Amino acid sequence: MENIAAKTKELCRIYEIKPARSKGQNFLINEGIYQAIINAAQIKKEDTVLEVGPGLGFLTAALSKKAARVVAVELDDKLAGILTIAIDSQDVENVEIINQDILNFNPAEHFGEDEEYSVVANLPYNITSIFLRTFLTSARPPKSLVLMLQKEVAERIITTAPDMTMLSLSVQYYGQPNIIKIVPSSDFWPAPEVDSAILHFSYDRPRPTPESLMEAKHFFRIARIGFSAKRKMLKNNLQGGLKIGADEVEKALLNANINLKARAEDLSLEQWQLLVASITPFML
Repeated sequence: MENIAAKTKELCRIYEIKPARSKGQNFLINEGIYQAIINAAQIKKEDTVLEVGPGLGFLTAALSKKAARVVAVELDDKLAGILTIAIDSQDVENVEIINQDILNFNPAEHFGEDEEYSVVANLPYNITSIFLRTFLTSARPPKSLVLMLQKEVAERIITTAPDMTMLSLSVQYYGQPNIIKIVPSSDFWPAPEVDSAILHFSYDRPRPTPESLMEAKHFFRIARIGFSAKRKMLKNNLQGGLKIGADEVEKALLNANINLKARAEDLSLEQWQLLVASITPFML
């Protein structure tokens, strides 16, 4: 790649692009980070990649040389137009540009029935939670995700007991997230106020079935009740939220080998799974 910082600024000048903070438009200008993202994604020549937020297309071009197919979803109308022109002019046949909000993207409409895909995304912090929830609970989830996130959000996602959060539990229920690399704000233009991180996530469950979707819905209903009031002990949250007796809640906690004074953040994923199995009979 040529000097990405200079090329980025030149393209923004030519096309009169003013990066919008509201859309998370901080363009990555460090070639080494592009390479780190590609390495983390472990893309093979037969793979399909869903790229979210392709921006000016530097990563898109690199992905197109590694994967069989790249579907790049860009919200900004002007950027999507520029990318389409660039792809057409270079006669690249394995890249499709879609001008759409990624939260309205339906994988089943764009990928074949047996076509697995990986996600590579540069996400605005304000849609991170809903993006993860949308794709991890999808009937067609990705086999892996490599995400550029705000560092603080990435750290919240990988945190474990006794500092578990609803966000970290929700992600770790489906697989194991890992921070690959911290990316300083100086690697972007314009520079954001905070550092970012590259997060890798492997979806380690089979494609969802109606039964597994109901199981997850049940699990998260109980978890949300457990996290509903952080300062309260877990047993009090569960008793009030599930409308079951104190004795039944205490029995369920003891059956799952959980301290009666525990709070929601004290429990690991495995303990939450034991608790849900233990408390479910009292809910029938």
